[in-house]
Amino acid sequence: MRKADIGLIGLTLMGGNLALNIERRGFTVAVYNHAGSKADAFVNGRAAGKNIARCHDLADLAASLSKPRKVLIMMNAGKAVDETVGQLLEFLEKGDIIIDGANSNYKDTIRRTAEVESKGLLYIGAGIDGGEEGALAGASIMLGGSVAAWPVVKPLFQAIAATVETAGGRMPCCDWVGENGAGHFVKMVHNGIEYGDMQLICETYDIMKNLLGLSCEEIAGTYDEWNRGELNSYLLEITSGIMRYKDTDGSPLVEKILDTAGQKGTGKWAGISALELEAPLTVIGEAVFMRYLSAARSERMRASRIFSGPRPVFAGDKQAFLSDLREALCAAKSVSYAQSFFLMRTAAKEYKWNLNPGSIAFLWKDGCVIRAALLGKAKEAFDKKPDLENLLLDPAFTRIIENAQASWRRVVAAAVTNGIPAPAFSSSLAYFDAFRREQLPANLIQAQRDYFGGHTYERLDKNRGDLFRTDWTGNGIARQIRTFGSD
Repeated sequence: MRKADIGLIGLTLMGGNLALNIERRGFTVAVYNHAGSKADAFVNGRAAGKNIARCHDLADLAASLSKPRKVLIMMNAGKAVDETVGQLLEFLEKGDIIIDGANSNYKDTIRRTAEVESKGLLYIGAGIDGGEEGALAGASIMLGGSVAAWPVVKPLFQAIAATVETAGGRMPCCDWVGENGAGHFVKMVHNGIEYGDMQLICETYDIMKNLLGLSCEEIAGTYDEWNRGELNSYLLEITSGIMRYKDTDGSPLVEKILDTAGQKGTGKWAGISALELEAPLTVIGEAVFMRYLSAARSERMRASRIFSGPRPVFAGDKQAFLSDLREALCAAKSVSYAQSFFLMRTAAKEYKWNLNPGSIAFLWKDGCVIRAALLGKAKEAFDKKPDLENLLLDPAFTRIIENAQASWRRVVAAAVTNGIPAPAFSSSLAYFDAFRREQLPANLIQAQRDYFGGHTYERLDKNRGDLFRTDWTGNGIARQIRTFGSD
């Protein structure tokens, strides 16, 4: 067998599927797994007869690759990636490329890129989404790292990506995102949007079930209807299927699943990054917090026996309210997109990344969990105005919000009145109401900060940047308190 085009480390189901996808596109793959039995099972099983060679150690892997060598790591993020990168450096040469396909924290990728480049090699952080199915059939791939590596890996990665039909033909959902940690940052934001979308859909399910009294079959039909319009998305499609899936006794399986949601951390990282970069990310933040609250099941069980709340009652027009719910979901998703793209815009300034928001929206149009028709509008918005400050200011999204306002408010009011938690809907509406306000009550916060901490404030009737300080009590107390507390 000729020298392999790429090496792959880590034969989980996703890693194995990627190897098969790469080989099917005409490339030769060398594979290695720390557990040799798994490598044997893969090569002698699913990969039998294919241009996939099994390597017994990293030295063997390096020797089997054509130059410049390209090695894709498909392992759990964190320590395992660091250890593998360190071991690979013993066998690779200047100009070779290490590719991290794990869900790594973007700060780790920034660090690793610098370390690997300092030794004359190149590094890529690859955000790969689509799960096991996407790995085999075509994924959404967001690449960042050493810029010089992109032309070398571009033919292979674009070959294994999902594709979307455009006016110029089918285009791959794979592109270079930016320097060092940009690829993994964008993948992290993608996962955060996924958290938000899932939470919003779950809130619609809760409202339809517990306020409107709809059956799982009726809820599935509603999702089918929504999925035929501007809310068309992969998540709505699979949720409809979930609602219809029956257990062995004929009852809906979803109703028997324990209500504690898991997570792997990328949504949390998105929230932490938003706090660090001072960018509002309320929908995703609420989605993460609700997963934490769902996990506190024993506490919730005790609370349910102590506290009472309103009994959900609906006496109106159910079809009209379902129309409201659809409009509210569209508006809340729009807010989540706007917040997420603002976070990426802020990160690009902080880390000096050359992010292209229109290209990023296109990468998410297929091959990934958040693929949705609404992303097409986002791409159009940023293609028209790449420096768009906030997605809600684009005319198409402005129309969505304006058309949905009354419905959005009715949905949130009904949820609150009937004691149904809808934090993602509520926070998205609160964000919009704050965003559209020329004047917020933060002037009082500044006055409070100046009173107890002497932090100063600016004035509406003076120049920006001019700072003022007031002795609010008239007896010097503000100056004395400053030594005891600060915000």
